[in-house]
Amino acid sequence: MALTLEQKQQVVAEVSEVAANAYSAVAAEYHGIGVAKLTKLREQAREKGVILKVVKNTLAKRAFEGTKFESMSDRMTGPLLLAFSMEDLGSAARVVFDFSKDNKALETKLVSVGGVVYGPEELERVSKLPTRDEAISILMATMNAPVTKLVQTMNAVPGKFVRTVAAIKDAKEAA
Repeated sequence: MALTLEQKQQVVAEVSEVAANAYSAVAAEYHGIGVAKLTKLREQAREKGVILKVVKNTLAKRAFEGTKFESMSDRMTGPLLLAFSMEDLGSAARVVFDFSKDNKALETKLVSVGGVVYGPEELERVSKLPTRDEAISILMATMNAPVTKLVQTMNAVPGKFVRTVAAIKDAKEAA
C-alpha cells in the first residue's frame, strides 16, 4: 500500500530528526533476509543504542538534506536498511558487522562518520572504534601515566639512597 503525502512527510521528519542527532550511519542492503532475522537484528540494535530505519531512498535523501549524512544521498541505490549510531561512533557499524558475519545477505553499501562517506571496506575499521567508556578509560590512563612515572622516579631516589646507606653499613660491619 502506497504512503500518503502526509505519511511520507512524517517519515522524512522522523528520519531527519534521527540523522540530525546521530554520530554515524551505515547503509546496508537487506534483500533476502527473512523477517525473523530482521527482528533479531532490530533487537540487537536496540540493546546497543542503534536506530534502524527501512525507508525508500527518495525519502531518505530528503531526510538527509541539511544533515551531516547528506553526502550519502547520491550513492544510495537499492533497498537499504539505515543504521544510526546514537551513543558512540562505532555502535551502528558494530551491530551491522556482527550481524553480517552470520548473515551474508546483509551487504554493507555505505558507512558515514562525521559527514565523510566511506565504502563497505571501512565497516570493520569503524566497528573497532572504542565506545565512549573505553575512550574515557584510555584518556584517563594516558593522562595518569606521566604523574605515575613522576611519583615512581621521585620515590626511587630516596629508596636508592637508603639501600646505599644500608650497603655501606653492612660493608662496615662485615669488616
